[in-house]
Amino acid sequence: MSLSLRKRMGALCLLAGALFSTAACSQNLPDFTGLVEQVGPAVVNIEATRTAEAAARGGAKGMDEGEMPEELRRFFGMPGMPQMPRDRTSMGTGFIISADGYVLTNHHVIDGADEVIVRLRDRRELEAKVVGSDEQSDVALLKLDAERLPTVRLGEAKELKPGQWVLAIGSPFGFEHSVTAGIVSAVGRSSQMTGQQYVPFIQTDVPINRGNSGGPLINMDGEVVGINSQIFSNTGGYMGVSFAIPIQVAMNSADQLKEKGFVARGLLGVTIQDVARDAAAGLGLEKPGGALVNGFSPNSAAEKAGVEIGDVILKFDGIEIGHSSELPPLVGAAKPGSKVTLSVFRDGRTRDIDVVIGELPRDGGDLAKTGAKSDQAGPLGFSVEALTSDQREALGLATGEGVVISSVTGSSARRANLQPGDVVLMVGRSKVGSVAAFDEAVAKGAAGKPVMLLIRRGEQTSFVSVTPDVAED
Repeated sequence: MSLSLRKRMGALCLLAGALFSTAACSQNLPDFTGLVEQVGPAVVNIEATRTAEAAARGGAKGMDEGEMPEELRRFFGMPGMPQMPRDRTSMGTGFIISADGYVLTNHHVIDGADEVIVRLRDRRELEAKVVGSDEQSDVALLKLDAERLPTVRLGEAKELKPGQWVLAIGSPFGFEHSVTAGIVSAVGRSSQMTGQQYVPFIQTDVPINRGNSGGPLINMDGEVVGINSQIFSNTGGYMGVSFAIPIQVAMNSADQLKEKGFVARGLLGVTIQDVARDAAAGLGLEKPGGALVNGFSPNSAAEKAGVEIGDVILKFDGIEIGHSSELPPLVGAAKPGSKVTLSVFRDGRTRDIDVVIGELPRDGGDLAKTGAKSDQAGPLGFSVEALTSDQREALGLATGEGVVISSVTGSSARRANLQPGDVVLMVGRSKVGSVAAFDEAVAKGAAGKPVMLLIRRGEQTSFVSVTPDVAED
């Protein structure tokens, strides 16, 4: 156990001194030596090199961090390189999943590499073939020309619970087979990384740094339950928040890469958002929860099945949806062409809708204040105008779709962050394409009750809840 971990546990023991003796507390500290001896031989160091000639032809996204959120880091094991063409090397970790040489690691470790060298615990260095790589799950499958290799045992990531001990083995900053430990902080976390909404990440406080990418996250039974992938950091270094890909998600990607060279994912074809407390009241839900549908993609499987904008998806094939971020991993894991049942809340009651899952494809400026206009701000605290043909063309809206907010005066509308130029597409479940239709839909709402509005701002569409302002005498 690391010195820092012993200090932390020692402090906890002192705090718990009223309940436990120091001797008893020290005896209860976990000893990871047996786990490391068991798993360590199957953990490998990975060196991925991209030649200067390939770099000059065009950059690979996985070899830099330029498109990531500032606080979210992946680990390449090398500092930033000069811009002049030269060979580029990234360092990472991997682990052997079969005795005949299949190795799992992260997509971003080997992305764009011309040569991948795998260094085993016994100091052998073997060139690896990239069988396949999937950016959305950040998983890559490698193959070594070797036999009777040591392998890891795979566990069940879904059985992990916050507070359980886990450890990592990797090569931070090139220090091979370094062991760090911590606990599971949370499960089912969504990523801020674009395109990775299909991975329900395991969050831990296991110290992870550059070079740990692709290494195993191990439970107390010596089983691999995840692949270490990212940290959340303001500095670029470890700050106590690490993320791992659940091993079942990784193996699903690896099996498909081995079988057909790509990963197929399910697709509902909806855009969704969380249901906040005010939105729940406006929709008639007893409590916040589920995924609120605010739009469809072209030829949407969900829309074809009868799902409507304003529906709240409460369950996916029997699995409850607490937050909207919980839905994409379930959809992505569904087999394209399979039938699932959605439980949706609409008009005060829950109904079941059967949907045939599609397949995820692999590969508004300043609005002029012209046209028909509402006479006053109205009960919602803002006024609207009709859209001109030029505005509709710029926004890609059809005739009879939406009205534009011209001014915001009410406190509730301001709290909802409504702005002049926002386009109102729906009031409650009613589409509005004119000022008259907007006024009529607003008038149907119950006095003092929150009203749900579908708002378009630029390319983004989302529901907001506005409570009519109460007039003062």
